[in-house]
Amino acid sequence: MKTRILLAATIAAALSFTGYDRHHLSAQDLKVGSAAPELAIEHWLQDGNGFFKPVTKFEKGKVYVVEFWATWCGPCIQSMPHLAEIQNKYRGQGVQVISVSNETVEEVKDLLGKNHPQTGKPFSELTSAWCLTTDPDGSVYKDYMEASKQGGIPTAFLVGKTSEIEWIGHPMDMDGPLEAVVNDTWNRADFEKEMSLQQALQANMQKVSMLAGAGKFDEAVQLAQEQRKATEGTPLEAQWTSIQYQLKLMGGMIDEDVLSHFRGKLTEMKGDAYAVGQFAYTLYGQIKQGADVGVLASETLNSLQAEVEGADAEMLPLLFNTMALLKSETGDLAGAVAAQQAAIDAAPDERVKKRLSTLLEDLQKRLADSQKSSE
Repeated sequence: MKTRILLAATIAAALSFTGYDRHHLSAQDLKVGSAAPELAIEHWLQDGNGFFKPVTKFEKGKVYVVEFWATWCGPCIQSMPHLAEIQNKYRGQGVQVISVSNETVEEVKDLLGKNHPQTGKPFSELTSAWCLTTDPDGSVYKDYMEASKQGGIPTAFLVGKTSEIEWIGHPMDMDGPLEAVVNDTWNRADFEKEMSLQQALQANMQKVSMLAGAGKFDEAVQLAQEQRKATEGTPLEAQWTSIQYQLKLMGGMIDEDVLSHFRGKLTEMKGDAYAVGQFAYTLYGQIKQGADVGVLASETLNSLQAEVEGADAEMLPLLFNTMALLKSETGDLAGAVAAQQAAIDAAPDERVKKRLSTLLEDLQKRLADSQKSSE
């Protein structure tokens, strides 16, 4: 079961590198073409610096993006600069971006008082471009996310000029559909075909997960290769390619081709501390489950160290903690202790320091035991 859970997380991480919309439709009640439910949002915290008004009913002829997010959601935080760009691009063209959390006002305001880890800008400044809201009773989440069977955030719903749902997906994949809807060139039929492909992807991913969960990595890789060939020339080809490499990594099928693939990913992520940290944590999980990742572990640690040197202070505890975990699984207990101590030193408050200290104590004990056994 643990292997299967890890595989699901690994595949999700792999697909995030390719822009895969893992929240594509399995909708039954709310779907593309449905009338967009009214918005019963309780708290509007940002309004585009006074440019926008709160929305309940959608106005004909206008376009809306209803995006679901949370303060604890890393991909949601990563998407924020993009949402600001989109809103600024279409400001004055009848497009309104509305982000909806179901957290308390205090939780959201706490985030607004911090700096965005990628841009360094205060969250309050970054999110002032569009409408940031929260709906603690969860009614809007129920009307959209639950009604369309969406399982994760961030997820965006594109409401078109007829007040109907035109598209559902990850906000980072929204540019093309949004432009087409604004310019009246959007083709729902083409999107429905794409949905069918995505549904087939979901079914085959389940098969891959079952095979890998049973330790049948050769068969899982073969199925991924078959799907990659079957989807050649489509956006799914890149997605199956990533899955194939992840499966090889988990199955210990490390060769120069696999190493080259992941080295390329590390190069692409350079300068994005969050992405490198996420990749490193995924790699740690694979090693913990028995995967032999070879020199990729040390190369990932080098990439982590490079990100530490220029990272925002708020990212440092996460990066050092991830470094400690990865070092601990590669046998460098002394380095793991030093990294975890650095995570504690960089922690913003005593609550976080206390939580991080638990791992430090465990690492220190393991190091002491290791030193005794070698004497």
